[in-house]
Amino acid sequence: MKVVPLRLTPGADLRRALEAWMGEQEEQAGCLISAVGSLSLAQLRLAGATLATAIHGELEILSLSGNLSPDGAHLHIAVADSSGVVIGGHLCAGSLVRTTAELVIALLPQWRFHRELDPATGYAELRIKAQPER
Repeated sequence: MKVVPLRLTPGADLRRALEAWMGEQEEQAGCLISAVGSLSLAQLRLAGATLATAIHGELEILSLSGNLSPDGAHLHIAVADSSGVVIGGHLCAGSLVRTTAELVIALLPQWRFHRELDPATGYAELRIKAQPER
């Protein structure tokens, strides 16, 4: 396992930046170890929903977890608003960093993650394959 810190600056699209960053890596599998920071806009797909819900405001990132592959990511986030109300769901594109997003990512050279449409769920689901040792 290779551990890499990453900081995103104000205005960055959190999901798109993570997907773009992963696409630049030699490794074919990764996961989030930790994440702190804030968003000015969170685009979340809530449980059972088909479309994203936009949440505007000064939002603190409480947690961010998920898997990264060169062809996509599956990310869940929980954020708190200025009153401390917490909401979470699937992190969608268009979620914008307010002040910072400080991330620690694990790259897994022994694995290859790939996303493929699963007819049973209707979503691009994770496929896992062991990589030969280098």
